[in-house]
Amino acid sequence: MINKNTNYFVIPLAICAVLLVALFSNSTLELSKYSTEGLDLDFTVSEDLAFLSDNASNEIKTRNNLFPHLGKTFIGFKEALAFKESRGDYFRVNTYGYLGKYQFGKETLKMIGIHNANDFLSNPELQEKAFLANAERNKWILRKDIKRFVGESIHGVLITESGILAAAHLGGPGNVKKFLRSYGSSNFSDAYGSSVKYYMKKFSGYDTSLIVPDRKAKAII
Repeated sequence: MINKNTNYFVIPLAICAVLLVALFSNSTLELSKYSTEGLDLDFTVSEDLAFLSDNASNEIKTRNNLFPHLGKTFIGFKEALAFKESRGDYFRVNTYGYLGKYQFGKETLKMIGIHNANDFLSNPELQEKAFLANAERNKWILRKDIKRFVGESIHGVLITESGILAAAHLGGPGNVKKFLRSYGSSNFSDAYGSSVKYYMKKFSGYDTSLIVPDRKAKAII
């Protein structure tokens, strides 16, 4: 009786095992048709964004759509700064009257040869010229401080030329000199709370070698 019952269970199990092996072998052969070996695959999804949810880090996604491959180049520098200032909007005027993509004040514009705010706001080419002229002027004013402080660390912030120039765009070269020469004790902040130190850190390490120091730089089309 025991032998008969054993056979009733063993024989069906053996048959099932054989069928499963056969099925697995056929599946393996079928899957081989879909091999990617030898194909030239081109993945374009940013590693930084691949694992973000639809609602996460929208600002990062927007920035990558605007300038995804600019890195630490000069163009990357000015576009990153513009995004912080106005989200890259040439026609923005903030609550304090600062104008355009790079949020210039009217007095700064006068120093680089622009006296009509309406013309400036409606002209993207002039705004780009203004950014470069202002950076050239600031680099000339801060040339000695750039030479002296680049490479040093102040309150945990590595000082770089691009950080200095970004901070000068925010608060003017005079406030940057105060920050550097006081080793961070004097830290100007604008009306929205952005400080010289914050800009020094946020815009550190970009290539600004294309900006040539020029005391008399003007924005001319």
